[in-house]
Formats: sequence, structure tokens, C-alpha cells
Amino acid sequence: MAQQLGADALLFVGDLSDGDLRLVKRITQLACPVAVILGNHDRGKDRSGALLQQQLTLLGDRDCSWALRSWQAPAVGIVGARPCSAGGGFHLSHAVQAVFGPVTEEESARRIVEAARRVPDDWPLVVLAHCGPTGLGSDASSPCGRDWKKPAVDWGDRDLALALDRMQKQRPADLVVFGHMHHHLRGGQGERITFHRDRLGTLYVNAACVPRTGVDASGEPLHHFTWVEFNGTCPTLVSHRWYRPQGELAYEQTLHRLSRQVPD
Repeated sequence: MAQQLGADALLFVGDLSDGDLRLVKRITQLACPVAVILGNHDRGKDRSGALLQQQLTLLGDRDCSWALRSWQAPAVGIVGARPCSAGGGFHLSHAVQAVFGPVTEEESARRIVEAARRVPDDWPLVVLAHCGPTGLGSDASSPCGRDWKKPAVDWGDRDLALALDRMQKQRPADLVVFGHMHHHLRGGQGERITFHRDRLGTLYVNAACVPRTGVDASGEPLHHFTWVEFNGTCPTLVSHRWYRPQGELAYEQTLHRLSRQVPD
């Protein structure tokens, strides 16, 4: 479907499966540029890290855990945050420690910042994470708010917030894309806020529409994508889109649209 839609690249925010390698193999067969950050579910129930390592090996340079993934057509730099995050501040699972070692919160932030410094100034700088950063709100409906247990708290990642704050001193991220926190809140509490723009212009978008497939009023299948368009380094459009299997756009929820400047 990605080819039908004419997407220049695909970003995966994690929780592909519970460690099922078949989907990972299918991702590696995509023709367009791909960047992947794995989520907490992707490590499965394997504490040894063996299953996680298998997925990382299959993905090769498509995986951007604490690393830069970039390409020139179109020119864009994708900086990966901490892999397999479950939110809630900072925590490394046994599987992640087995593969990456005992990375501290400070070291995690440093790796993200160092990767971001390698992105050319005239390229879009996109940070790809499984869970978003702290600082986006502490309500259940906030982009990273805890909705499954009271009281509601900010369930974002501290290391990512620290890295983004340090990046602002040189070059703020243009876009931060993440998942983990489902759009539909638990217990019928409503819908999550999925978009935020900070005072320096960085856009944050939660792409965790779960499930990603559904049906319309007539029973026809729909597939969800979070869609972003850039003009240079500037994101001009961010939206949630639902497509029919043939690639026809059925619904669109526009989160951000940059109005064109009218010449004097």
C-alpha cells in the first residue's frame, strides 16, 4: 500500500508484534526507505535478549536505536531514541540490557543528541521514538498521559525529554514521532490528544492508532497512517489518514497545516 500512496519513506514507531519475526521480514522487503524503532512488546517474553537481537539483525541499518538513519531522496535525518521503551520515566528491560548493555539515563540522552548533531542543517530533523518525552502533559488524555491507572500522570520518557532539551540549544528537532500510548483511552475515557507544538516550533505527533485496521460504515476495510509532509525542513502537513485497500483516502484528521504565505 505504501507504493500506492506514493510515500517517500515509512517510519515504524514499534510494537510491531510480540516478537513475531514474519512482520519484521516483510518490513525488510519494502522498496521505499524505512526507519524502525522497536517497542516494548517487540521483545516478547524473552528476557535473554535473543529474540530482540534476531529482529535487530534482520532490520540491519533500518533499525535506528540510538542512531541516525538517513537518506538523500528525499533528504531527511531520522534520529532514533531508546529502543523498547515502556514509558514511565526511564527503565531498561532485561532484554535491552542483554543486547545494549547497562545504558544509563544520561548516556541514553547523550546518544540521541550525538546522533542529531550529524544531521545537516538543511535536512529535516526527525526524532523517532516508541514512547514520547515527558513534558507533554499529565492528564490521562495527554499525548503520553497514563490512562490505565489513577492518578493520571505524565508517562513519557525522561531521557528523551533531556535529549530534546539539549538539542534545542543548537538545533531543535523539526518533528518528534512516537507511539506506545493508544489513541483510544482505557475505560471509555475518550480520545487522546495526539498532537503538540512547543514554543520553539517542534511538532510532536502520537501515531499509536490501535488497531491500525478497521472498517468504515459500509464494512469496507480501512488502514491507518500518520501522514507528514515537509517543505525543506518545515513540516507543512501532519494528519491521521484512513485509506481503503486500493489506496483511496477515506478519512483525514488534519492536525497541522502550514498556511502558504501570500507575497506582498
